[in-house]
Amino acid sequence: MTTARLIPNRPAPARPGTSSSAALRIAYSDLATIAATLDEPDAWRPTRRAGWVVCDLLLHLLGDAQRGLVALATPAAGPADRDATTYWRNARDDRDPEFRELRAQRTIASAWGLDALTRTFVDTSRAVVTLAGRTAPDALVATQDHVLRADDLITTLAVEAAVRHLDLVVDLGRPGPRAEPLALVRRTLDALLGRPAPTEWSDEWWALLGTGREPLSGRERRELGADAALLPLLR
Repeated sequence: MTTARLIPNRPAPARPGTSSSAALRIAYSDLATIAATLDEPDAWRPTRRAGWVVCDLLLHLLGDAQRGLVALATPAAGPADRDATTYWRNARDDRDPEFRELRAQRTIASAWGLDALTRTFVDTSRAVVTLAGRTAPDALVATQDHVLRADDLITTLAVEAAVRHLDLVVDLGRPGPRAEPLALVRRTLDALLGRPAPTEWSDEWWALLGTGREPLSGRERRELGADAALLPLLR
């Protein structure tokens, strides 16, 4: 018997002209809401990342928010050498076959404790959103040895938050990311692919396929053709 794959439904479309700052505010607000409702059993539930539990991923999300906060407060001389798409082309591969990063994450997360980790993520994510809203979109900022426009940096933060949100809730029974950040994920994946993915693929499903979190079916592979070999486009 063949088992049908469960493909997430397409969420309500993002409002036209939704800014990257608005998408980041939505993405971080939703993650903060989830984080604030976690209890100790939740902290040890699995995520989509092999071997990672919720508290490990929450620490990783805190690191993303801290990086964003530092970058937005670090003006840079131009020109920009990365944008919201090319940022991902040379991004660090986060595969961890020997689980070294996971061991470090688990040790640090355990030392923090869930309450302190949650409070710090909530406070830091709010600070990032506030600073993002006050930063001119064309301002140049530095992060990870590159220079980006602030708007491009904020887009990458929203994309990463949406993808990590999908990882976080796989066993929590909480809502996934909303339309606005998922729309940025789709736009980024399409740009990395060099063409739009099939329109019948929901934003969430394309996010899962394009980041290697779900395998392509035979039909999906045929629809992408030779471009299927490019996946995952980002991790």
